[in-house]
Amino acid sequence: MKHTPLTPKFPQMLHGGDYNPEQWKDYPEILERDIELMKEAHINCVSLGIFSWADIEPEEDLFNLEWLDNTIERLWKAGIHVILATPSGARPHWLADKYQEVLRVAEDGTRNFFGGRENHCYTSPVYRERVKIIDELLAKHYANHPAVIAWHISNEFNGECHCDLCKKAFREFLQEKYGSLEDLNHDWWAHFWSHTYTNWEQVQPPSSKGEDSIQGLVLDWKRFVTKQTIDFMKSEIETVKSANSEIPVTTNFMGMYFDGLDYFQMAKELDIIAWDSYPMWHAPWGNIAVAQCESLSHDMMRSLKKSPFLLMECTPSTTNWHSVSKQKRPGMHVLSIVNAVAHGADSSMYFQIRQSRGSAEKFHSAVISHAGTNNTRTFKEVTEVGELLQKLTHFVYGTDSPAEVAIVFDVQNKWAIDASKGPRNDGIDYFGEIQRVYHYFWKNGITTDIVDETADFSGYKLVIAPMLYMFRDDIQKKFREFVSAGGTLVTTVFSGVVNQNDLCFLGEDTEEKLSDVMGMWVEEIDGLYDGDKNRTSWYIDRTRLFYDMTQLCEVIRPTTCDVVATFEKDYYKGCPAITKNAFGEGFAWHVAGCAPEALFDELFRQLDEKLQLERAMDAEIPNGVSVTWRQSDDGRKIVFVQNFSDCDALIPLKASYTDMVTGNKFGEALPVEKQKFRILLENPPKNDE
Repeated sequence: MKHTPLTPKFPQMLHGGDYNPEQWKDYPEILERDIELMKEAHINCVSLGIFSWADIEPEEDLFNLEWLDNTIERLWKAGIHVILATPSGARPHWLADKYQEVLRVAEDGTRNFFGGRENHCYTSPVYRERVKIIDELLAKHYANHPAVIAWHISNEFNGECHCDLCKKAFREFLQEKYGSLEDLNHDWWAHFWSHTYTNWEQVQPPSSKGEDSIQGLVLDWKRFVTKQTIDFMKSEIETVKSANSEIPVTTNFMGMYFDGLDYFQMAKELDIIAWDSYPMWHAPWGNIAVAQCESLSHDMMRSLKKSPFLLMECTPSTTNWHSVSKQKRPGMHVLSIVNAVAHGADSSMYFQIRQSRGSAEKFHSAVISHAGTNNTRTFKEVTEVGELLQKLTHFVYGTDSPAEVAIVFDVQNKWAIDASKGPRNDGIDYFGEIQRVYHYFWKNGITTDIVDETADFSGYKLVIAPMLYMFRDDIQKKFREFVSAGGTLVTTVFSGVVNQNDLCFLGEDTEEKLSDVMGMWVEEIDGLYDGDKNRTSWYIDRTRLFYDMTQLCEVIRPTTCDVVATFEKDYYKGCPAITKNAFGEGFAWHVAGCAPEALFDELFRQLDEKLQLERAMDAEIPNGVSVTWRQSDDGRKIVFVQNFSDCDALIPLKASYTDMVTGNKFGEALPVEKQKFRILLENPPKNDE
C-alpha cells in the first residue's frame, strides 16, 4: 500500500536542507556557485526563510522580498523545489525593542533579554499579530508559486513563558477544565500542606521559588504549554492555508527524547510529520546502541500519523553543539540515512546547505563547507545519498510500514513520573525501560509502532505498556477490550498507579488499576539504591534462568494470575516477579521490577513464537545488524539490512532477494560489510514467477 504523497506537487524522495542565502547577500558569486553544487549533489529541495524575518522586514511594516524572489526563481530554474518557512522562530531586534511583551519571562519572574531563538511569548497578542502580518505577506506572495511544495511552520517549537499574559491564559485553561475551585482543589489534592486555593488569582505556574509540590499543577501547566504552543501554531497554519489550502504544512519536531511538548497532540494539526535527528555516532557506547535509539525515534515519528515522515534536519558530518563534534566516519552518513528511510522517512534533509561563516553554528557541518567546493569527503557522501534516493523514489516513496506490535510511550506519563516524589528520587529510567523492551523487536526485524495512551490498539497482536504509571484517556477500557478480544498485553513495574491528575487509585484489586485484566494487585513498591538488586528465578524448558531486577521492585498479590517467575531475595522472596493472566480471549503479562534487556528478550521471544509476528526476513540476524522492511505496491517486502557493527556479516537466507541498488540476486546467503547496507526486494516464489 502506498500513502498519499507527503508533497503532492513533487511526489519524490526529498534531498536537500536548510538554505540561508540571506547570510550571503553580499557574495553574489557564492550564491551562483551554490546552485551549481546543489545540482551536482542531486539536491531537489531546500527549506528557505526559517530565520529570515530581519531580512524580510528590516523595520516595522517595511518589507523586502526582492532577494527571496530572486533566490526562489534561481532555484526553480535549476529544478530545485522549496519548503518555505514562516520566520516566527527568531524575531528581529526592532520587534523586541518596541514591544517588550513579546519576550519570554522566566519562572522567577525576570523577562529575558533579546537573543537566541524561540525566545518569544506564544500568548502575546502583539507577537501573534506581527507573525500574522508577515505570514500573510509570504502566503499571498508565494503560496501559488510552482516551486513551493510545503510550509515549514516556525522552527523547533519549545520552551515556556511565565508572563502575566500566560498566567491569565493558564487560569482560563484551568477554569474551563475544572469549572470550580472546589473541583480543582480536589483533583490537585491541594489541601495537603494547607495549599488550598480560595481565589483563581492565587494560581501560579509551578516554580522552584513557589509551588512545585502539587503534581496536578505541574501536569496541567505542561498540558497548558502544549495547548498554547498548538494554538500559536494553528494560527500560523490558518494564515498560510488561507492563501492556498492545498499546500501541506509541517514543523520540525526534535524526536522522542525531547519531552517539553506532547507531540502526539501537536501531530493532529499537521499534514506532514517532520523531525530533526542528531545522534552521536561513534560515541563511546557504540554505534549499535546509537542505531537502536535512533530507530526508536524514527518509529515514533512514523507512528504519529501511521505514515511516512520527513527527516527535516540531520548533519552531513559533525554537530557543533554536541559535547564533542565527532565526524561521521566514511560510510556512516549514507548508512544513517538508509536507517531513516528504512523506518519510514521519505527524505534526507540537512542542516545546513552552506556552512555559516560566523556565529553560533559556523562549525556545524554542511553540504558545502567553508572551502566552497565539491572536493570534500562530506560533499561526495551527500552526493551518494542523492543518487541513492533517486533510485529509491519509484520503489520506496510513500510505502507503508505495517506493524503488529505497539509500544506505549506517553509523554504525559513521563511528565508525571518526573514530577512524582518517590519511590526513587535518584531517577526512574522511563526512557531506558522503553529502550529495553524495544530491543528485541529492533534486533529481530519486527516493525513496532510507538504510540501514546490515546491510540487505538485494535489492529495489533501485541501491546507493551512499560512503566505506565499514569492511566488516562480511558486506557483501562481500551486495554480491557484489547485483551478480551484476543490481544496480548505486557505491562511492567510502576504501572497503573495514578489517574490523569496524579491521584493514586484506591482499593486493592480494582478495575481502575486494571486488576481484573492483570489478575493481581500491587501491595507495595520497593525503591532500590544504585548497586542494589534482587534476583528473579524463571524456569524455562527445564532450565532455571536468573535475572537481576534494579531500581524498583513490586510486592504483588495474585488473584487469578499464574506466577511465572519469583523474586529470590529479601522479605518478598518467593513473591511474583513475572505474572500471566488469561482474560477473555487474550493474555496479560506483568514484569514486577526494572528488568534487564535479557529478561525482556526472553519474554518477547516466547510471545513472538506464539503470536508468529511478521519479520522483515526469516533469518538469524547477527548482532549489530538491523533488518527493517517497508511494503511495496504489490505487497512484497522492501528489506533494509544495515550493519552497524565493526565486523562483516553473513546472513543465511530462506528466500530470494534482488539488491535494488546493484541488481545482484541473493538466494542462499547475504554478505553485508561492516558499516554498510543492502536494500533488497523480496522476489516472488518460484512457482509464481
